[in-house]
Amino acid sequence: MFSNDKNVETIASLIEKFKHYLELQSEFVKLDVAEKIVRLITVFSLIAITIIASVVILFFISFAVAYALSTIMSTAWAFCIVAAFYLVLFLIIISNRKKFIERPLVKLLSAILLDK
Repeated sequence: MFSNDKNVETIASLIEKFKHYLELQSEFVKLDVAEKIVRLITVFSLIAITIIASVVILFFISFAVAYALSTIMSTAWAFCIVAAFYLVLFLIIISNRKKFIERPLVKLLSAILLDK
């Protein structure tokens, strides 16, 4: 049954096509991984830039608020009130970190890595 030359050629052709298919699949996986890595780097770069810009903006706003409060109280107390506000804000964020940080980050990463 397999001694026929046409069958041997057909099997050889099938093996060659399967090898070519595997090469194409491996190339696709490489390109897909590269695309996802580039998207992750881009997202994390944008997040880093946004965080840095926000910190700088908050820094100057904090000084402006402290100096505005210093007109009605001492400068030291004004800075303490601003610091207490940030401490309360920090505690709220830490106590709700799953809601504010983990879930959005997991959704973002899963959207990037598992898109079809």
